[in-house]
Amino acid sequence: MKFTIVPAILVLAFVGCKEEPKKEVISVTYPQTKKVDTVDTYFGEEVKDPYRWLEDDRSAETAEWVKAENEVTFDYLNKIPFREELKGRLSDLWNYEKVGPPFKEGDYTYFYKNDGLQNQYVLYRYKTGEDPSTAEVFLDPNTFKEDGTISLGETSFSKDGSKLAYSISEGGSDWRKVLVMNTETKELVGDTLKDIKFSSLSWKGEDGFYYSSYDKPKGSELSAKTDQHKVYYHKMGTPQSEDKVIFGATPEEKHRYINASVTEDNNYLIIRASTSTSGNKLFIKDLTKPGAAFVTILDDTDSDTSILENVGSKLYIVTNRNAPNRKIVTVDANNPTPDNWVDFIPETENVLSPSTGGGNIFANYMVDAVSKVLQYDYDGKLIREVKLPGVGSAGGFGTKKEEKELYYSFTNYVTPGSIYKYDIASGNSELFIKPEIDFNPENFESHQVFYNSKDGTKIPMIITHKKGLKMDGKNPTILYGYGGFNISLTPSFSIANAVWMEQGGIYAVPNLRGGGEYGKKWHDAGTKMKKQNVFDDFIAAAEYLIENNYTSSDYLAVRGGSNGGLLVGATMTQRPELMKVALPAVGVLDMLRYHTFTAGAGWAYDYGTAEDSKEMFEYLKGYSPLHNVKEGVEYPATLITTGDHDDRVVPAHSFKFAAELQSKQTGNNPVLIRIETDAGHGAGTPVSKTIEQYADIFGFTLFNMGYEELPENINKEIKQ
Repeated sequence: MKFTIVPAILVLAFVGCKEEPKKEVISVTYPQTKKVDTVDTYFGEEVKDPYRWLEDDRSAETAEWVKAENEVTFDYLNKIPFREELKGRLSDLWNYEKVGPPFKEGDYTYFYKNDGLQNQYVLYRYKTGEDPSTAEVFLDPNTFKEDGTISLGETSFSKDGSKLAYSISEGGSDWRKVLVMNTETKELVGDTLKDIKFSSLSWKGEDGFYYSSYDKPKGSELSAKTDQHKVYYHKMGTPQSEDKVIFGATPEEKHRYINASVTEDNNYLIIRASTSTSGNKLFIKDLTKPGAAFVTILDDTDSDTSILENVGSKLYIVTNRNAPNRKIVTVDANNPTPDNWVDFIPETENVLSPSTGGGNIFANYMVDAVSKVLQYDYDGKLIREVKLPGVGSAGGFGTKKEEKELYYSFTNYVTPGSIYKYDIASGNSELFIKPEIDFNPENFESHQVFYNSKDGTKIPMIITHKKGLKMDGKNPTILYGYGGFNISLTPSFSIANAVWMEQGGIYAVPNLRGGGEYGKKWHDAGTKMKKQNVFDDFIAAAEYLIENNYTSSDYLAVRGGSNGGLLVGATMTQRPELMKVALPAVGVLDMLRYHTFTAGAGWAYDYGTAEDSKEMFEYLKGYSPLHNVKEGVEYPATLITTGDHDDRVVPAHSFKFAAELQSKQTGNNPVLIRIETDAGHGAGTPVSKTIEQYADIFGFTLFNMGYEELPENINKEIKQ
């Protein structure tokens, strides 16, 4: 099938010139994607799945399809006249030194640093008390593989700092290997542990550490179901084959996600066990008593509850049990059930995310998605409100009990992330690291608005752009959203978004229902049979931007990844005329089968499944992007992005959606899929690949809004 793509490419006319538009014709011939007669029956209703064969990530036929689609996509992208210029500007702006907050382990102070364009951050260290300029490279993931596609994951130091356990990811996969290093000699100790997934690493003294994993699935390790998580203990000096299962081996009680952690004093092992991404059971074991059994704190999954801290047997617990915005309670470890809990920091109208350091608790609250931090002692006395550098997101506020100072980060949409040193006793903050970047925040502004969704619910949105930008409805705009899994989108600086805004672009982020910005009630209002609320919130955000002349449908792009990819897919199929460009990334797009892949069944709290009930099946089918692509509809210019090693949201979602759109698209807007090789769901993606991806995404977006050169260049020409 052959489509002729005719973007309305006239930049000078866009900025007010009266010349006739130039028309550049790009012919796109999509690969022929075969259809098969696969039919599933749900509650008596037959549902066709003609592209089911694309779910087989191991087949040569799927590999050929991926190759053919990429050839078409990159042939198109290569013809965008300013693609290389965008890549150059992204590279230039990215090329500044980025340093993380220092932390102490044993005799050393460690920190992460990236010189600028290194594919992966490097871990450095220096002897505590010595000049930081003496820092040496301790662990450099860039040496793992030349192209940077092996990344460093979880790191955990033993209690005395003499050993480091760290995980690595190959090609972006969630399956990890774990290695152990002697920190003094930097030599590897013992065997490499394999086939570990969704795991923290937590040491018991120096003897060994706890980790979590699934049995290796039969069939494809990228797409086969994994839903029985187990906690293991690895004793140093023994092979992995002798590692003992500590928790989760009971077949009749599946836990899809189990996290094991040891308290800072090494006295207790804490287990959080979940069947879904929301809600967990909680158990504790006294490690000071040989042979001690686990004690149940919570035996249901009705709340998200975790141990924040302990002082001896006194536990400080964070929970949203009967407190949707979370509170802190205390209880004795010997009798820790909820009927013995005592409120310590009660629930407020704002969502709480606490941390500890230096014998204090730092209560970080979200107030309309921006940070407010209160400092308490362990008796519950309010010490002070921490004075933050501005309005934005503050994170960190964590260190060991004996420390006198800690480091925290601060950022917002126009402020590159800076590190502050905080004196715990006095409350004084001191700027510790400010990045030297070729970006002037004074030239940009960021403001929050509130708009009404379809049902009248007020939704906050932060809009960021150049100062003095003319609101004439013609500004290229990216509307970015997520809206799920209790995840909050708070203000943070992005190099890529800075480049977008340099071009006169607007970047808008609404805090949709389904997220965690206003606690559990806000999250639940965007789940299961209320999922349409999320899409309505996003659509209303787009309408607000258009009604208030920030942009118009001709200059609006919608973007989101993972659950946000579902958001984009649902929005573009429900309201295709609302936006010019759609950018679904690593999206959950087949809502009838998502739970049959990898750990997808764990997302049922948010989505429900097509097997739950006839009503749930019909609701999911009613918005599932894959099942709502219709013949005779002109969908927006679409660039679907995914990774061939994504084993969280398997690429089959994107493959099938692309095939469906390409077969049914009407009109001139291109539908392309960009499949990154040796890449997964996003974490650990090399900087070089990230820059190329953004150059392609922004290039595709601007090109399909009618630009044949970058807007910033045009503005300079007009000014001259």
